[in-house]
Amino acid sequence: MMRRLSLFLLLMLALSASAQKRALSILGDSYSTFKDFVRPDTNLVWYPRDSVKHNDVVSVRQTWWHQFVSKGNFRLCQNNSFSGATICHTGYRKEDYSDRSFVTRVPYLGSPEVIIVFGGTNDSWAKSPVGEFKYENWTRQDLYSFRPAMACMLSLLQDYYPGAEIYVVINTGLTKEVTESMQVISDHYGVRWILLHDIDKQWGHPSQKGMRQIAEQLSEVIK
Repeated sequence: MMRRLSLFLLLMLALSASAQKRALSILGDSYSTFKDFVRPDTNLVWYPRDSVKHNDVVSVRQTWWHQFVSKGNFRLCQNNSFSGATICHTGYRKEDYSDRSFVTRVPYLGSPEVIIVFGGTNDSWAKSPVGEFKYENWTRQDLYSFRPAMACMLSLLQDYYPGAEIYVVINTGLTKEVTESMQVISDHYGVRWILLHDIDKQWGHPSQKGMRQIAEQLSEVIK
């Protein structure tokens, strides 16, 4: 009888600990992808690469988000990351990326309590139009430029997920214009931004070391 009671109490404690973990969702690009671990599974992924010389991240447990979630008081709700995706609708070679842009994917994050937005890298690399700061009444054409699209994305996140904590992660090596715009727009919406520093990369993407650095830097801010 006592043994059964002890097992019951242990089970209740385990369930209670699990229930206290906060649901976390990611809206990201290639830095947050890993084959078979993004939703929807039709999203393009970058990790893992065919050769270690391209990038040495070969296990999902080496990704920044797996380390961050595992070591923190979180449970992964949804990882909606898409390799090559821009925040705005303009992608590489000025192609229309409205099917994969961060703005378009906002509604598909599950029911998170914490949201990490890790983007802007491809907008910078693709030299997407920066545009003007605009915080309301966006037209579809506005969303083909970075600044209005960034603002629209954060506004939509706050509409879709009221009460959720939102964090914007800003990569190293972006143009000054993109970096500062992300900071200004995040401040406008009262969203905390995290400016990464000294991230080790291979082929422009975090290595195992870089992934650990990202997880550590995020952990310093998001408790």
